[in-house]
Amino acid sequence: MPGRKVSIAECEELWDAWTPSEVAQRLSNVTAPWCVAAGWALELFSDRAARVHSDLEIAVPSSQFDQIVAAFSGFEWDVAGNGRIWPLPEGMADHFQTWLRQPATGRYRVDVFREPHVGSRWVCRRGTSITLPYEDLILRTDDGIPYVIPEVVLLFKAKHLRSKDQADFHQVLPVLDAERRERLCNWLSLVHPGHPWIECMETVAVRPHHERPFPCTRRI
Repeated sequence: MPGRKVSIAECEELWDAWTPSEVAQRLSNVTAPWCVAAGWALELFSDRAARVHSDLEIAVPSSQFDQIVAAFSGFEWDVAGNGRIWPLPEGMADHFQTWLRQPATGRYRVDVFREPHVGSRWVCRRGTSITLPYEDLILRTDDGIPYVIPEVVLLFKAKHLRSKDQADFHQVLPVLDAERRERLCNWLSLVHPGHPWIECMETVAVRPHHERPFPCTRRI
């Protein structure tokens, strides 16, 4: 089935996203290694509000998505991709994004990425040679909210270079240490050779540790 086409304007109207803390409360009993992804993850890492977020994305191993579904009894799900949506389970084989919808309002609350993995190792959709154990993929804030490490978030944001992606990159770059920069540079060289962020990471200084407004780098 082709699914239902949705415009950008309609998507903006339909979204009323939870915050990371709100979704973390609702997933407190889930044992699957889920984590906040995308722009919100960078904000949790830097502990600085950079911009308004129109949605909230979290990631979970695809084989454990059923745990997320079970945590939201009474809600409905739509698979999203290429500007279209399908009622779950339609479209799952071809698209990885899954939007949680509140039936009473029709508003979407969270977008769940069903991530490829091999056992306990995450596998990158951009390049399958890039893999990480989940204990290395996920950090936690001081109050326990899990989120994707910043270099993985930026690897995905590097593809389209939208204005918000550029803003996110420049917001978090000064607080990326040398190890994270090196890893991101290596990944970009594999997936996007010659990407402009590579040179930028080589020229922008790392902010001294005592100037950083956050210590939120505790591993899962």
